[in-house]
Amino acid sequence: MQNKVGSDVWTGRTDHAERRSSFRYHQIVEPIDLDTWQAASAACAKTCAIIGFECEEGVRRNQGRVGAAQAPNAIRRALASIPWRAEEGHRLVDAGNISCIGERLEEAQEALGQAVSRILSASATPIILGGGHETLYGHYLGVRQHIGADASLGIINIDAHFDLRDYDRQPSSGTMFRQILEQDHNSHYFVLGIQRFGNTQELFDKADELGAGYILEEEMQEGLMDEITSALHEFIDQHDYVMLTLCTDVINAAFAPGVSAPSPFGLNPMIVRSLIRTAASHSKALSFDICEVNPAVDEQGRTVKLGAYLTNEAIMTILGRDNDDTGT
Repeated sequence: MQNKVGSDVWTGRTDHAERRSSFRYHQIVEPIDLDTWQAASAACAKTCAIIGFECEEGVRRNQGRVGAAQAPNAIRRALASIPWRAEEGHRLVDAGNISCIGERLEEAQEALGQAVSRILSASATPIILGGGHETLYGHYLGVRQHIGADASLGIINIDAHFDLRDYDRQPSSGTMFRQILEQDHNSHYFVLGIQRFGNTQELFDKADELGAGYILEEEMQEGLMDEITSALHEFIDQHDYVMLTLCTDVINAAFAPGVSAPSPFGLNPMIVRSLIRTAASHSKALSFDICEVNPAVDEQGRTVKLGAYLTNEAIMTILGRDNDDTGT
């Protein structure tokens, strides 16, 4: 089910009602109806299109802490008062939320895929606000539908976990990448921030078996960012297109306590911001999603606010890149 976002969500401080240089997100965002939105509407300007995925069924199936279905509107509320720093002519539109009804996860993922494909067909960049990390599978379905079966797709995941669990019984928030890699041989996987003790040996073995690339959390230090950036560029260069997903449980719990699986050994937000900027600056990057923000267990809204600021980094980087930008 797709729902419009209420007027009470995009509200915030107004410094000036007409001077664009004083505008904040809530003064820029344009509600749209994907059923009537035409490709021509995005052709005249760079456009990012927000779509929310109100779903935590995958987290429930994976025995995680539920509450992430509340995140899309919570992130919007935190985004609303952030200053809008994009150039004149750049647009932000909001296509509302897709909601998972009951246990119908697969149906919701299909609906998200259709929405993502429509946004891409309108020459806009999807910005998907999850939801549990099962959001990623719907995100992927839309990207793959848009680029076709033969194109090479690189999936960049900033995450503490591989999410390569078995899905024979049922898909969940812990199975998506295995589903993709076993069913789509033109997609490849690179994950940054893997926790050595957040994944069983079986999952490390499965990652190696499926040819996944990864960098451990303990290796992701400020002094090694040049090498990490080079590895990220190398992965991007090997593919026709890339998509970017952020699972906020990759961040140290001191900064992001409101997630399904908090970790005391997670990444510093500055490193995550750098990774988003690096990946999103590349012209091959088609889309971005943020997942696992859980307002139900957040402390003083810290994770929601951080999630909004990281989403802003993705939006500003995408809108700020040149059309022929290679990200180098």
